Amino acid sequence: MSWIRVVLFTFALFLTSAAGFAEEPEAGHLRLIDRLDRPDDGYCLDVLGVGELMRLEVPIFAHNCKPALTPDSAVDLTPEGRIRFTALNLCITAAGVNGRALPGASIILRPCGHKAPFFESPALQAFKIAADGKVQLEGSDLCLAAGEQSATTYSTQDRWRVLTVETCSEVPAELARWEFVSRPRPGG
Repeated sequence: MSWIRVVLFTFALFLTSAAGFAEEPEAGHLRLIDRLDRPDDGYCLDVLGVGELMRLEVPIFAHNCKPALTPDSAVDLTPEGRIRFTALNLCITAAGVNGRALPGASIILRPCGHKAPFFESPALQAFKIAADGKVQLEGSDLCLAAGEQSATTYSTQDRWRVLTVETCSEVPAELARWEFVSRPRPGG
């Protein structure tokens, strides 16, 4: 009888572990499908700065993709439609008032699901990814878009573009179609 309990316990433990694993979102990069002026690596979501020098209070931007996942570039897609920077546990948020953003609004980082007077983050954090790769803010006609121009960063090898929400039907497709790309973690 005791071996049956051990088998059942082991099976139950396996199911619990498997269920927890399946619920854990996979981390990766959100990258523009069109590589624009970065044919080898493309553009991904990024936070300004690195390590303790990350600037969480300024808008995020599109930066040439890194070869591995880093705290300032690794995101996951949550079941609620949020795009979360995994190491920071902060979600991309369209800047807006009372749950509504306008074309040209910056993309900032806020606590996922955070509510504050005049700034209802949940409505500004819910995105849906369409089959064509457009990342649309739920309940709006706004899509995540990289800017038309790029510039170098502190390194002449790296480039960045602004990141905003724009009217989906008006933004050029090459600036607004994204893909989720799994990447290795450094040392992994």
